[in-house]
Amino acid sequence: MKRLTVTLICIAAYIAAHAQIPALYPTGNGTQLTIGGKPFIILGGELANSSASSGEYMDMRGTWPYLAESGLNTVLAPVYWELIEPQRGKYDFSSVDYLLKSARTNNLKLILLWFGTWKNSMSCYVPSWVKRNFGKEFELARNSDGSTPEIMSAFSESNVRADAKAFSQFMKYLRLNDGAEGTVIMVQVENEIGMLGDARDHSKLADNAYRSPVPYDMMYMLRSGKAGKHVEKIWKDAGMAAEGDWKEVFGEGTDADEIFMAYWYARYTERVAAAGKKEYNIPMFVNTALNSRGRKAGEYPSAGPLAHLMPIWKLAAPSIDLICPDIYDKGYPSWIDMYAAENNQLFIPEIRQVAENGARVFLALGKYGAIGFSPFSIDNMPEEQDYPLKKAYRLLQPALDLIAEKQAEGKTDGMLADYENPETTITINGIDFRCRHDLTLGWNPEASDPGLWGETSVMILDMGNDSYLFLGTGVVTTMSPSDGKGKVGIESIDEIVFDRNGKMQKLRRLNGDEDHQGRHIRIPFGEYGAQLLKIYRY
Repeated sequence: MKRLTVTLICIAAYIAAHAQIPALYPTGNGTQLTIGGKPFIILGGELANSSASSGEYMDMRGTWPYLAESGLNTVLAPVYWELIEPQRGKYDFSSVDYLLKSARTNNLKLILLWFGTWKNSMSCYVPSWVKRNFGKEFELARNSDGSTPEIMSAFSESNVRADAKAFSQFMKYLRLNDGAEGTVIMVQVENEIGMLGDARDHSKLADNAYRSPVPYDMMYMLRSGKAGKHVEKIWKDAGMAAEGDWKEVFGEGTDADEIFMAYWYARYTERVAAAGKKEYNIPMFVNTALNSRGRKAGEYPSAGPLAHLMPIWKLAAPSIDLICPDIYDKGYPSWIDMYAAENNQLFIPEIRQVAENGARVFLALGKYGAIGFSPFSIDNMPEEQDYPLKKAYRLLQPALDLIAEKQAEGKTDGMLADYENPETTITINGIDFRCRHDLTLGWNPEASDPGLWGETSVMILDMGNDSYLFLGTGVVTTMSPSDGKGKVGIESIDEIVFDRNGKMQKLRRLNGDEDHQGRHIRIPFGEYGAQLLKIYRY
């Protein structure tokens, strides 16, 4: 009996110690981030690059209370190799301690970003003892003209061993000091990896790899038809060789060079991530600088975890759970389309800090079931209380449990509108919801000026029994049967607020001018709200 009691105590202690460990859980309609088995949606923001290097600086600015009051539930913060391991083999985790303590005090979660070998392609965050040994123990990449940018080579064993060792020590520290609390919910490995100046590394080590046979796993993926359209096209155009070195299999040129580098960048990242997961197995992701504005590989960070190279990254870096876009360019919906792939759950860890994010978050969570959204330089967000992102986050935060439940059931959708794309039709349960930018009504004086339209968005949750919850800003919606038979009427519209337990409370019945005498459901331009629609058919 005593032995059984001891065993039960040990089991209970193990469960308690692992209860808060984050994980990614497949739902059948995507993947959700869970903490202690409960879904968690990230309303996040990423600190400016240098903010987390000084707790004194952040405290002086009142950063943590400001972010908590702004509706965030998660802060993305860099962790710097140069500060973690200032002397070789001697570790200083005081900066991590500060982040853990501050996040807990303000009831916030953390996603930590490992600024290790690469940050925006460059190797500027490595310790001085690494920098002082460039060209000796630690190898730099080389451009075709012989120049050596401050970019560490992905082909150096010394490089990857040093990074992986430091990262594993960092992850071990998190397990020992945060495993029970679960403050840190994910970790980003490196930052915007890629080669600049050329599509590939031309160092001696890289050239040796280039002249070596393409690895078996890469060839198997090609022959299995799982390499993706872009990579398969380059292979087919080169003659579909069944074996050979990289030139023989993929030919010559920028595209071929990028494929070569993508594989080896991913293998390097896998070494680092796997070493960390061995110490503490929580979700890990990589972020990518987009191949935008007509730039060629090498002008943008070549061979990073880009959408057209995603199959290679998934193959060569299996310890990486998510491939995520950093969005700084126009065309927001088209970019997230690329990364919301069948085997890649959408998470937006970094997006330009603009007012439009107050609308964009609804599209990400509603249409794509994203696990989170996170604008950059969040500590420099405008202080106005009515800043759009703050209004959106404050609306969403008490509704997150409901949103997560509906995401898992596949019962969420959404749209984004602007002047050039003012409307979208969403079909749910045989009903066409025609969602339009509120300014298409023409009532608002701003409607006549295209420059004042801005982006608006709504997400729709199917609540069952002909009821639908609308959350968003600046969208007006009419309903009709998808088959054209009969009509759809509005039985009721109620303005909704959520209590502290996430339960819906009806604030007021909307009718008359608010629904244009039963013609539509509308969240006015400039306002953020939740409305529960109940329809009938006749």
